[in-house]
Amino acid sequence: MKPNTLATFYEALAPGPESAAGVVPPPDMGQGVGHFNVFPLAELRGTPPMTFNRRDYYKITLCRGRSQVECADQAPHVGDTTLFLVTPRVPYRWLPLTEDFAGYSCLFDDAFLLPARTGVLLAELPIFQPGAYPVWDVAAADCVALEAIFEKMARELSSGYAYKHDLLRTYLWELIHLVQKLQPAPIPLATHSAAARVATQFTELLERQFPRQSPQPPLRLRTATDYADQLAVHVNHLNRVLKETTGHTTTALLSRRLAQEAKLLLKQTAWSVSEIADSLGFADVAHFCTFFKRHASQTPGDFRRLAVFGV
Repeated sequence: MKPNTLATFYEALAPGPESAAGVVPPPDMGQGVGHFNVFPLAELRGTPPMTFNRRDYYKITLCRGRSQVECADQAPHVGDTTLFLVTPRVPYRWLPLTEDFAGYSCLFDDAFLLPARTGVLLAELPIFQPGAYPVWDVAAADCVALEAIFEKMARELSSGYAYKHDLLRTYLWELIHLVQKLQPAPIPLATHSAAARVATQFTELLERQFPRQSPQPPLRLRTATDYADQLAVHVNHLNRVLKETTGHTTTALLSRRLAQEAKLLLKQTAWSVSEIADSLGFADVAHFCTFFKRHASQTPGDFRRLAVFGV
C-alpha cells in the first residue's frame, strides 16, 4: 500500500458544504519553499476516522482529550494529553476517544527543512532515528509550553510578513527540540568513532530497504554477509561493532526489522502470505511462517485475523 500524500490528506479533510470544519492548505506555499501547515485539532471534529497507513510527510501533534495512537507494530498508546510525532517511515493512526478533543497539529515535508536552509538533517536527530518510540504522555506544564509554540506558528502562518517561512522554520525547530527534550529516555547522539560510523551506515542501509511498496523485487540485502560486503568490512567486524553499539548481533537486528515489517504488511496490505514471504526474501512460505511464529508467537494467518478484528 502506498503512503498517503499531502494531496490525499487535504482531500480527506476538506471543509464540507454545510460546515466550516476541515483543513485547507496554506494559500501562499509557493514552489521552492516546501510545505508547512499548522491547525487546531478542533477543525477535525466530525471528519472521517483516520486510516492506519504511512504518510509521505512529517507531522507533530499535541492532543488534549483522551485518544489512542497506533504506531507501527507497537501496542496502542492511550492517554489524556498526548504528543506524537509521525515520519514517512512509520504507519500510524490517531483515534480520538472523546468528542471535545483539542490541541494542535503541524505537518511539513522534507523540502521545508532542507539542510541547505537549516544546516541540520532530520535523520540525525534522536527522535527521528529508526526504533525511536514516537508517542509520549505530556504533563500540564509541558503542554502549556508546547501549545505556545503551536500558537506562534498559527499566527505567523496567516501573517503577511515577507520572511515568515524563515520564522516558521525557527518555530518548528524550537518545537522539535522541545519534543526531543521531553523524551522519557533520550537516545544519545552518535559519536564520531569508527565503530559508531559503521553502525550508523548499517542502520541507514537497512532502513533504505523499507517500507516495502510491492512484493517484487525481493530484498536486495538479506544476510549479515550482504551488509558487510556492502559496507566493505568483514562480517565479524560488523557483528562486533553492532554488538558494542546496540547490544545486539547483526542477525538479531535484521530479524527484528524483518519481523516488524512482516507485521506491518500483514496488518496494512492485502498481500498473500506467500507474497509477503517473497517480498522479504524468504526461500518459501514454510521458512517465513517458522520465522514469524518464532518472533510473534503466532502464525501469520492468526496475526492477520487478530489485527483485522482488533483483538
